Amino acid sequence: MHNPDRASHTLTGFPAAASAFVSALEANRRRIAEDAGLTGTELRALFRVAQAVSITPKDLAAHLGLTTGAVTAIARRLVDAGFVTRTDHPGDRRSLYLELTPEGHAVMGQIHHDFAEMLSASTSSLSADQLADFTAALTSVAAEVRTRSAQP
Repeated sequence: MHNPDRASHTLTGFPAAASAFVSALEANRRRIAEDAGLTGTELRALFRVAQAVSITPKDLAAHLGLTTGAVTAIARRLVDAGFVTRTDHPGDRRSLYLELTPEGHAVMGQIHHDFAEMLSASTSSLSADQLADFTAALTSVAAEVRTRSAQP
């Protein structure tokens, strides 16, 4: 049923550009996940393990906003794919750490390399000074968004 009172909600200016940028990055993340044979959540988990170097499933679950049961299934899938290994927790025999395998390091290295190349090509029209200014502005906006997102 058509309702003439309904209006489209669209962004303009910088908010529209920021939204388009985030959407482009999300599309790229979906492509990377698909290429690696992973779901988006599994790829996020792999990125977090790579960033942390060594992380407990409980901490990974908190980072992803998932239950530890869900993270157990994700970790099992990443282990089965050969990207992650489980190592004993030296201070707690009931716990363990998740760490990248050599294959996981290779995959993450390739993902980061490809991403850096894509961004380099995408910003090739900018001068070194413009790129430095853009980097500073993007870093500043990201930090401010994180700060404001943490507020009640």
